[in-house]
Amino acid sequence: MSRYHTELLMYVAPEPIREANERWIARILEQLGHARLSADGLSLPELWLSPDLLLTQTCGYPLMTALRGQVRIVGRPRYELPDASAGNHCSLILSRADDPRKSLADFRSSRGVINSEDSNSGMNLLRHRLAPLQQDGHFFASVGISGGHRESLRWLREDLADLAAVDSVTYAYLAHYAAEEVSGLHVVARSALSPTLPFITVASATDEQVEQLRQVMNQALRELPAVAQTLRLAEVLPATEGDYRVVLDYQCEAEDLGYGRLR
Repeated sequence: MSRYHTELLMYVAPEPIREANERWIARILEQLGHARLSADGLSLPELWLSPDLLLTQTCGYPLMTALRGQVRIVGRPRYELPDASAGNHCSLILSRADDPRKSLADFRSSRGVINSEDSNSGMNLLRHRLAPLQQDGHFFASVGISGGHRESLRWLREDLADLAAVDSVTYAYLAHYAAEEVSGLHVVARSALSPTLPFITVASATDEQVEQLRQVMNQALRELPAVAQTLRLAEVLPATEGDYRVVLDYQCEAEDLGYGRLR
């Protein structure tokens, strides 16, 4: 029995989401006749580029920058959530509900927070949305890096920042299963749509292997309706690098407006 890294780490909270992903992984491996290789100690980039990778999920921005040409796209998830459907999602740009500023322009010279500089939903989509509003290459008075979407939400709740962009899937999961983490927050605006976070495998995988893996993922979802319902995941759609070109288009549009760096 072959052993491979099989990890879904983009959405690991709240606990029902983590448990549903673990059940999905177990069924996928069972159907393929593979065993799971521990990824303990691996960073996300090391996992994404491991020669022992079977399946994981990455962000659309690193897919088109750091990982381009080094992995194969298996597909993209079709969630059925308030701000994520048809294989697309967006960023929700949030503030505290008691903040008197109501439009994005009102937040110029405020305190921003992003989860990381290589995040599509936390940085790239926010940069694209703010680019028409920046002045001399600046929008914020300061930009902090929280390390994760849930941390960015905490920064808002605890008045450590004024504005953050959070993946709409993350927000929906928290709103349903851990409402206290989004309590007291307000959606100021939404970003442009972007393809949902891609599932990937090793670059050496053949077309037939990629298609088989996607089919097995969907078969497992059909066999585990409670998992599909918890994740609000209808199916894994076919996807190509071309679907994610829009992520770089958003970057270029911001750069053309003089806002190549979110600040």
